[in-house]
Amino acid sequence: MHVKFKPHADRLRSIAPGLLIAAFVALAAQFLSEHYGVPAMLMALLLGMTVTFLSESGRCVEGVNFSARSLLRLGVALLGVRISFGALIELGPAMILLVVLAVVCTTLFGFFGARLMGRGWRFGVLTGGSVAICGASAAMALAAVLPRDERSELDLTFTVLGVTLLSTLTMILYPVLATWLNFDDVSAGLFLGGTIHDVAQVVGAGYSVSEVAGDTATLVKLIRVAMLAPVVITLVALLRFRTNGSPGGRAGARLVPTFLAGFAAIAGLNSAGLLPQAVVLLISDISRWLLLIAIAAVGIKTSARTVLEVGPQAMILLMAETLFIAAWVVVGLHLL
Repeated sequence: MHVKFKPHADRLRSIAPGLLIAAFVALAAQFLSEHYGVPAMLMALLLGMTVTFLSESGRCVEGVNFSARSLLRLGVALLGVRISFGALIELGPAMILLVVLAVVCTTLFGFFGARLMGRGWRFGVLTGGSVAICGASAAMALAAVLPRDERSELDLTFTVLGVTLLSTLTMILYPVLATWLNFDDVSAGLFLGGTIHDVAQVVGAGYSVSEVAGDTATLVKLIRVAMLAPVVITLVALLRFRTNGSPGGRAGARLVPTFLAGFAAIAGLNSAGLLPQAVVLLISDISRWLLLIAIAAVGIKTSARTVLEVGPQAMILLMAETLFIAAWVVVGLHLL
């Protein structure tokens, strides 16, 4: 038995230092979030970037890489517990179609916008998908299947940083905008849930208007979160087709990545009512912590100096995608 488990024990010892460092950064970020109201994801990223030297050499490298890769996938898989298809159906087919098209068109807007700016299609899909679906969580899921290049870690760090800042800004501004547009509570909820990037900011903005707006915004946001699986599967299929199914690289990966199959399975179990509420809350908390540790590790792997090299075009693209999905939802609500 000792021989059988020795490889696992050796593996655990090799990743433990880096994993503990990433977890410590995540704990510090959560503490700051709870006491000062700043987004935990943003703080985990920024705090991680202050100890970049730990990812360059030494005992922490393997654990940091494990946290940024494997914990990320597990955290995304557990996100499926937030989905309840029965609740989503209550919104009606017209609203569901509006939100689904918003996700698809915003992602395509990012794809073509990035190419026009000379940023490359990978960056466009990463930013467009994160704005369209669920912010930092979507960015990490997309980064897990996009083909890697020398800018992959940098692009992910910038996208998480930018989309979190914009999500916080829209959480403050959009409730005011909804009042200015004379939206009632339901319409305000539809607008906020269809446009703000991260789930936490959607909840904060929605319930700052009213309980009805908060409930509606959360339901609409769940449609966008549910789009994570089809968008990633479609992306993997397109990458395989593009490379003629070659076995090398991420484009040659299985059509449904394991973490995404887990996402769909957990969403199905929750939608069927097979998961007790206590289990749902526990899995949701575990998912949040895993993603927080993963983004802390991504921050540890990225220096602040390199993030500044991304340039103003990248931020302009993120802002344009944010304005695009807002305009899409506002026009759609008026037409409906």
